[in-house]
Amino acid sequence: MRKLKEFPRIETERLILSQLKEEDIPSVTKYLQNKIFSDLTSNIPYPYTREHAEFWLKISKEAFDENTGYTFAVRNKEEQIIGAVGLHDRDDDKAELGYWMGKSFWNKGYITEAALALIDFGFRELEINKIYATYFLHNPASGRIMEKIGMEKEALLKQHLKKDDEYFDVLMYSVFKNKR
Repeated sequence: MRKLKEFPRIETERLILSQLKEEDIPSVTKYLQNKIFSDLTSNIPYPYTREHAEFWLKISKEAFDENTGYTFAVRNKEEQIIGAVGLHDRDDDKAELGYWMGKSFWNKGYITEAALALIDFGFRELEINKIYATYFLHNPASGRIMEKIGMEKEALLKQHLKKDDEYFDVLMYSVFKNKR
């Protein structure tokens, strides 16, 4: 993953993708308190607290500083955080895409718009060859987002993620730089 000196700001038709800020913590905490986020993701705990949001902000900054990942706040044009999207280095010129969106902003195409911008950024600016993502089988909406952004189903990974002492199968989707 190519190292950038400054955290980028990406603008799309309806969104601004920018670095997480301290003032985002109350909104992030409020959005992620809904148990559905824990149920649909491998790394969002329930109950979600302010301390979780502070820790996430800290590790997101460290990932940028260490050139291992980019976590963007997804903001509306008024600069209010409404979700997040990220790319995290997995070596060999590949990165994992992850995302979440505040529940009141679901079904508006925001994650699709943000993820498309991030894939373009990953291939163009970070010189990544492969971007992939996984989702729990009980979250098919995430799979539909992956298809909308040009990813193709690559594999069913059996008992790939463990959460709350339970193993989950996940589907992995991917997209390659030379296939865009």
